[in-house]
Amino acid sequence: QVQLVESGGGTVQPGGSLRLSCAASGFDMSTHPMGWYRQPPGKERELVATIFSGGATDYADSVKGRFTISKDNSKLTVYLQMDSLKFEDTAVYYCARRRLGVWGSWGQGTQVTVSS
Repeated sequence: QVQLVESGGGTVQPGGSLRLSCAASGFDMSTHPMGWYRQPPGKERELVATIFSGGATDYADSVKGRFTISKDNSKLTVYLQMDSLKFEDTAVYYCARRRLGVWGSWGQGTQVTVSS
């Protein structure tokens, strides 16, 4: 059974940092693109970072230079290091895998709140 479990969210001041983790099970994470989405209050879910099976990465313009996605295949874990956080980064963050070109297998999400 495919499962993704996010952790590491919390409340942080603007300019602060958080590191999110996504523990994967039930599939070979090394052969799938993995990504982090977020859904701000009242808005659509958006893709913010992708890491491909070979390790290449891609970011939304809104987080480029501030967020870093990485993975440890031996630990079946994907990470999202978030630095220089802004108010607009407040959202529920979700981990997902891409299979046959479609994103899915969503975790339960972890709340990130940037507040002074």
